[in-house]
Amino acid sequence: MEAAPKPGSGAHVKGQGKKQKPRRYWEGGNDEAHPLPDKGSKRKWEERPQPKDAQVPKKPKQMREPRPKQKQELSSKQTQKVLRSKQTQKVLRPKQNLKDCNSDQKQELKPNQTLSGAQDPFPGPAPVSENAVNKFRRGGSKFVTKQPLKLVTKDKLKVAASEEEETSVRAARAELLLSEEPGFLEGEDGEDTATIHQSDIVEAVDIASAAKHFDLNLHQFGPYRLNYSRTGRHLALGGRRGHVATFDWITKKLMCEINVMEAVRDIRFLHTETLFAVAQKRWLHIYDNQGIELHCVRRCDRVTRLEFLPFHFLLATASETGFLTYLDVSVGKIVASLMARAGRLDVMTQNPHNAVIHLGHSNGTVSLWCPAMKEPVVKILCHRGGVRAVAVDSSGTYMATSGLDHQVKIFDLRGKYQPLTARALPQGAGHLAFSQRGLLAGGMGDVVTIWRGQGQGGFPSLDQPYLTHRPHGHIHSLQFCPFEDVLGAGHSRGFTSILVPGAGEPNFDGLESNPYRSRKQRQEWEVKALMEKIPAELIGLDPRNLGEIDVISLEQKKKERVERLGFDPEAKAPFQPKQKKKGRSSTANLVKRKIKVKDQEHREQVRQSLQQQQQQQKKLQTSQSTGPPPSALDRFKR
Repeated sequence: MEAAPKPGSGAHVKGQGKKQKPRRYWEGGNDEAHPLPDKGSKRKWEERPQPKDAQVPKKPKQMREPRPKQKQELSSKQTQKVLRSKQTQKVLRPKQNLKDCNSDQKQELKPNQTLSGAQDPFPGPAPVSENAVNKFRRGGSKFVTKQPLKLVTKDKLKVAASEEEETSVRAARAELLLSEEPGFLEGEDGEDTATIHQSDIVEAVDIASAAKHFDLNLHQFGPYRLNYSRTGRHLALGGRRGHVATFDWITKKLMCEINVMEAVRDIRFLHTETLFAVAQKRWLHIYDNQGIELHCVRRCDRVTRLEFLPFHFLLATASETGFLTYLDVSVGKIVASLMARAGRLDVMTQNPHNAVIHLGHSNGTVSLWCPAMKEPVVKILCHRGGVRAVAVDSSGTYMATSGLDHQVKIFDLRGKYQPLTARALPQGAGHLAFSQRGLLAGGMGDVVTIWRGQGQGGFPSLDQPYLTHRPHGHIHSLQFCPFEDVLGAGHSRGFTSILVPGAGEPNFDGLESNPYRSRKQRQEWEVKALMEKIPAELIGLDPRNLGEIDVISLEQKKKERVERLGFDPEAKAPFQPKQKKKGRSSTANLVKRKIKVKDQEHREQVRQSLQQQQQQQKKLQTSQSTGPPPSALDRFKR
């Protein structure tokens, strides 16, 4: 027999109606009637139905639960009041996530208040010094124009200025991440650093730095000219008797080695270390990193010196015949061929700041050249005898020269071109070179002397030498290695790498000159450099002039355009009244409106002229008031 269901249980009894379907939480209605169960508990309606014949074991009387009392039925008004009171109460469930509590607290926090309630004593970003920001500025942050500009142009200039200011501030903040700092060699107890030998420096430094000091004994094919690549990783050597070699001087891995069977006068890397140019006895030759000859430029004959402008892709050559030639290596065309009219050209260097070529002549002058002008931009009388060597620092501020009068002078290139300091040397310097940190090296016979700067941004002091070294042969060329404390010296018996503490820039820009770049990175950089190539016509003494507007050329172009068209297309169009309805656009009304606008323009012109007259009268009154006071006899003056 089936047991009768108890009145308090949820079992269905015949005759009492159908069992109501349980309401889900996403459905409407009273949520308190069907609260969400815990994850661990099972719902009653999810229990599997038992068969009818199954006997349910009865609990003993002690274990039986008391019957729940039947809830009192509430009226509809009372239920609404209960629901409203429950909705207004804020009850935190015991199983609520702590993240929700934190999010509620964070929303209530003030902008300068922390989670604990304390305020930040230093709100906002950390301040940056103005000197650090000026270090990374490129030109002026404010655009100054003499002529009025359009609103669109003004907005663009303001946006460009704000972006430049923001990038300079970001760069100044990121400078804190640069862990490497430049340092110089200092002696103990007043010791003169010029007496310290290279062997002492090699013993004091680490193994990797000690390996950068080495000698190459190449006495059969000397003397040698040398050139470091822009990244400072590769070295090219050219011997006077035809020996040409390029290699990775850090790992000592040879790239190519050939003998051109002809006199080699100079050698230069092009935009990458895969191409280099060699000035041979007759013509200019270009080779790749495997030693294969790619080009023979016969228009550049009897070349003595080479200089490569990396941002313009120009190879400048100076010849025995007195010609300065610019060769565009990206297209293989000669951009300019200038006659210096000063005899043989054997002294040449470039200004890294503005890409101007400096030529030293036998009459003691140094001339500055640009490919867009057939005459020298500036001529400086430097020495009483011929000029032997010229060097310009990386900032383009100072120029060092040496002449046959055994004088070494340093000139200021920022306007007057006056000598700042001079010193007489026993033999005179035959070769000069500036480092990235402002050190000056001079080759005098078989001795290399290095002078240190007076301070940050100052010119080198020629009173006391910083370091001296005596290679095994007569000095023929000098160059500091970029981003390394190394000075390369080519002499008659080979090559010597000299350690110079504090010479190179310790932090390099990986997007511009990365010594550790891969082949793919080099290819991408080459494409980008070609797209950003600067035309040769933009080379000038002051590169900041590129950001200014050439007002004279604009006015000339405007006049030519007006003459060609017969009218001024930028002139203000005559006033045309709008068409109105209801008879208000009759001929008489149109004429009246035109006269009214014309009268307004005339009144504005008259008002401006009156203001100018008033200003002139005020100026006259102020000028008269400054004179002597009037006297009684002034009335008799005619």
